[in-house]
Amino acid sequence: MNTTLALPAFYKPENVVNDTRWIDFGALQSAALDTRRSLGIKPAKDDARKVGLLLIDTQRTFCDPNGELFVAGMSGDGAVQDSIRTVEFIYRNLATLSSIDCTLDTHRAFAVFHTSFVIDANGNHPAPFTTITHADIAGGIWVPDPFTAAALKVSVMFLRQHLMDYTAKLESAGRYALTMWPYHGMIGDKGHALVSGIAEAVNYHGLVRGVQPGIQIKGTHPFVENYSILGPEVNSLFDGQPVPRNTEFLKELIENDVLIITGQAKSHCVAWTISDLLREIAAIDIALAKKIYIMEDCTTSIVVKDPTTGDVIVDYGPDADKAFDEFRNAGMHVVNSTDPIESWPDINLV
Repeated sequence: MNTTLALPAFYKPENVVNDTRWIDFGALQSAALDTRRSLGIKPAKDDARKVGLLLIDTQRTFCDPNGELFVAGMSGDGAVQDSIRTVEFIYRNLATLSSIDCTLDTHRAFAVFHTSFVIDANGNHPAPFTTITHADIAGGIWVPDPFTAAALKVSVMFLRQHLMDYTAKLESAGRYALTMWPYHGMIGDKGHALVSGIAEAVNYHGLVRGVQPGIQIKGTHPFVENYSILGPEVNSLFDGQPVPRNTEFLKELIENDVLIITGQAKSHCVAWTISDLLREIAAIDIALAKKIYIMEDCTTSIVVKDPTTGDVIVDYGPDADKAFDEFRNAGMHVVNSTDPIESWPDINLV
């Protein structure tokens, strides 16, 4: 049975990544009502099979070429094209998708992964994309900035103990080394918002299907990185203070009969979220992995290039490819958004 719908008349690909436009939600509601009535689309609560779509960090900060951490990939416009394909997938499968949840990377100025956190012996902050190892902290190459300690209302000694413990835990767990990212996903700034076309498509879907668009916040804890929506890079601080995991949202995801995942960036927040999810469902029943579908053509890995020469400095693509192979081997499905959803392997929509 083909459930693919036509793209709506108001849709324009050039508006998907456009930070100058305002969405006309009144007009969007009218269009949604027309679609619902003309096609006889039922409310999502009546779906025989619950099909969830999880969009990870599809924000301006990552998806707009002017974003602070634009995920350009090797092509130079990776996240732009990913966003367009994601929006078109939502519109084509409007009547099939029961729910859409969007994660928002959400940060403030003083955070362990921002360059404000540490300084060198001369009081200089690290350059963006600097990686900091346990040996760097132990050797005093990087030390906590006293202004950061003041902002977070802790002592410099607390921050040093934290960094010693945190970097050691990252290394022992085989996680990425602590990375000093450019400021990104800053709450209150426009980079924090969903990219325009995705915000429009997600709300249109909600208005047509009678379901509230889901928003999940991550990354607010100043002492840890939070690539995965399900939990932080480490689960406790040096003093034993636990860092909460998003257990309620995990339950919601697992309740789906089919769960589709994509977003930014493939090498980091997408891969880490899926890895977390795989570990959690494996503890319940590894057969659950078969209901996970990852849209690989809507996600791009982080590639850091020299702004002057264009030479690749860091390519996280191989890390992402390795992770995706592990997901396949565990029973998850890696698919393309442009293929009819009915053609995906092992899909059951009725």
